[in-house]
Amino acid sequence: MALLNFKRKTEEVKTASPEMEAFLQGYSIEVMPRTAAKVDDFRALLPAGTRVYIAHIDGTPIEEMVDTARRVAAQGYEVMPHFPARIIKDKATLENWIAMYQGEADVKQGLMLAGGVSEPQGDFADSMQLLETGLFDKAGFERLHVAGHPEGNKDIDPSGGSANVDAALQWKQDFSQRSDAKMAIATQFAFEAAPIIDWANEVKAAGIDIPIHIGIAGPAKLQTLIKFAIACGVGPSLKVLQKRAMDVSKLLLPYEPTDVLTQLANHKAANPEFNIDSVHFFPLGGIKTNANWAINNGGASAQPAKV
Repeated sequence: MALLNFKRKTEEVKTASPEMEAFLQGYSIEVMPRTAAKVDDFRALLPAGTRVYIAHIDGTPIEEMVDTARRVAAQGYEVMPHFPARIIKDKATLENWIAMYQGEADVKQGLMLAGGVSEPQGDFADSMQLLETGLFDKAGFERLHVAGHPEGNKDIDPSGGSANVDAALQWKQDFSQRSDAKMAIATQFAFEAAPIIDWANEVKAAGIDIPIHIGIAGPAKLQTLIKFAIACGVGPSLKVLQKRAMDVSKLLLPYEPTDVLTQLANHKAANPEFNIDSVHFFPLGGIKTNANWAINNGGASAQPAKV
């Protein structure tokens, strides 16, 4: 009887589709110093070589950022710290940050973004000004990622629409032609596949060939996701969460990104030239929860720490 029960349980295990497995290969994930500190060993959670973004929230000392980068890099992962323009005082500060990251963690890649504050605290107002310093090319950065907004960004286009966001992407496209670094667009998270697909197609039609790494919110409590989505300015796809919140049967269940990723994976499989190349997870429900979800839904297995 025990053997029969074991067989039934084995048969019930669901395997990911080939499309999902292919789409999740090489995914990246974002951490903050305070969330990374809760992880004893990333090797028990993440596949070898995973790119780990380190989010720089205003008020976090650069020393904490660099220490997190050092620890994650020492465990064998590619570290990509945020460089938020509006909280960097001046060119000398930027140069010092780069030197600290390279000295402690051999960092050779970074995400350029305006940052989460409304007013610049120094000389820089946007990611383009950071890139224009030439400091990243001088330091030999091999990858420079920039932000993308599938549902717009009211901080950049206060009246709605996407004119300023579109112009910024075009500037970044031009910059990619004169930089030796590889570039990618890492996007804000969204919850609905159709608007993401439409936006990616529009980006490509505008002549922008920078690969897209699509932002996806990892599994989390519904209330947590709604809070972050509103704070981050997520647009029309927020209605997916709001509709779920109205369903009493789903209200207390954690959100999982299965539907949106399945649709994107299937679209990629049917359209190999589709310009979304990778998935970037925002682990809003926790790093461990997100990492385990990825493994169970088609992502590569974690690499156990060597003793």
